[in-house]
Amino acid sequence: MSQETTVNATVNATVDAPVKVAVLGAHGRMGAEAVRAVDGARDLQLVSTIGHGDSLRQLLVSGAEVAIDLTVPASTEENVRFCVENGIHCVVGTTGWDEQRLSRLSELLREHPEVGVLIAPNFSIGAVLAMRFSALAARFFESTEIVELHHPDKVDAPSGTAARTAAMVGEARRAAGLQDSPDATQTDPDGARGAKVDGVSVHSVRLRGLVAHQETLLGNVGEMLTIRHDSFDRVSFMSGVLLGVRTVSSRPGLTHGLEHFMDLDA
Repeated sequence: MSQETTVNATVNATVDAPVKVAVLGAHGRMGAEAVRAVDGARDLQLVSTIGHGDSLRQLLVSGAEVAIDLTVPASTEENVRFCVENGIHCVVGTTGWDEQRLSRLSELLREHPEVGVLIAPNFSIGAVLAMRFSALAARFFESTEIVELHHPDKVDAPSGTAARTAAMVGEARRAAGLQDSPDATQTDPDGARGAKVDGVSVHSVRLRGLVAHQETLLGNVGEMLTIRHDSFDRVSFMSGVLLGVRTVSSRPGLTHGLEHFMDLDA
């Protein structure tokens, strides 16, 4: 074998080397699905699965390049901080990332400009599109409300997807010069009108048998538009997880929302 052939073979091997991926929260329902998805992807290599009580130092020992965080709100910020400080890119599906947490993460990433972090309220391609469609439609309707429906084991309400949708809808309505949706309610001691998120009423349903479902209701006099998305199985989230893993290293800094990796404006 010539020297040139040897060099080319080495270069190709480097280019084709699979991305080394770790899954945090690997024993949960979403985590277990992510483990299967990464393990089945030819361009990715599953190098570590971390569960409750396991040391994050396993990430360093395994040589992980990207960590998927599917843990719980109480631990996700600490997990991501550890990864960023050690040069590991992150794809995060755990909820609980409010404005304060996002701000702290942005400050941390300024100290580590080579690291990319994706915070994704939802990894389902259909759900991301439904969120985008809701924001596009919101400026044309006087009233907008959101209903999210999940399994009763979900620990937070409203869901991260609903909160993100409400933020996008609220921003679109303000940009269009719209006021809050009309509502003559004067008494609601039990919160029947739902939670106000960015000026949008959000209603949470928890029911056995459901996985993840959401609808945006938009109304004008004489008409209503419903934008609904249903996830019947957690496998529906894996295409987005893998897209995040494959893209995050090329997008340093903080990215909030999978839609920014989908070239929706192309």
